[in-house]
Amino acid sequence: MMKKLILTKLLLAMQLFSMSSHAALFDDKEARKKILEVEATMNSQNQAAQSETAGLKKGQQALEQRVIAIEVITKGEGLMDMQNQLEALKQEISRLKGELEVANHNVEATEQRQKDLYGDTDTRLRKLESGALPVAAAPSVEVAAPSVTSTAPSRNTQEYQLLELANGLSKESKHKEAFNAYDKFLKDFPNSALAADALYGLGYTQFALKNYKSAIATQQKVRDLHPDSLRLPEAMMNMANSQIQLGLVPDAKRTLRDLIAKFPSSEVTPTAQKRLKALEAIK
Repeated sequence: MMKKLILTKLLLAMQLFSMSSHAALFDDKEARKKILEVEATMNSQNQAAQSETAGLKKGQQALEQRVIAIEVITKGEGLMDMQNQLEALKQEISRLKGELEVANHNVEATEQRQKDLYGDTDTRLRKLESGALPVAAAPSVEVAAPSVTSTAPSRNTQEYQLLELANGLSKESKHKEAFNAYDKFLKDFPNSALAADALYGLGYTQFALKNYKSAIATQQKVRDLHPDSLRLPEAMMNMANSQIQLGLVPDAKRTLRDLIAKFPSSEVTPTAQKRLKALEAIK
């Protein structure tokens, strides 16, 4: 750019010299006009060149400032601070991973202790219950009595036969099939005189399938909806056994005590007494 400016000035000077040499050929007025035009052109080009030069200087200064800022960040405290923060984050992540591993180990250990407790409780109960009745007998329509005042359905009805089918599957230990049959009965005949028997059977199959929480909820329905049913003592016994399997020993004791108090003459009451005694003997 500077070379271009110098060349321009030289050319203009040569023109001026040429014009001066030939000034005699023109009158003074015309010569002065030409000189002024040349000077105006030179001034305009000179200003443009200066403006462009000033812009280049500003750009250069900006680049120099950016370089200085980068050097400060690279060599100064900014980078060190970032590195310190990164290292602190790495240490925090490492700590959290360690705590997570410990927590997972504790959860696994707790689950194993619960399994051991359930197994040990069941074993000790069986040893203490010499000569006990079965924990929960498979349901039977003939043994059960309806929980409502309506007359039991005839043996020839679909209602009776469906419940008989469910009971037969339960006796054959086909618990999934029995569960489906009991569930269908309760959906098809929700107000049946045999609804308490079906509910008890449903809870029994849930216990057999190790769905202990569901078994408790189902047998609780027998208590709530059919408090006069002869199935209720068996339902409460099944509920207590489910609570034991879940490690809910205080709840199981409470259920057994309630059973014994309300149904002292029930066939399952001797079993309930022995099981309560066994639970109370366990420390």
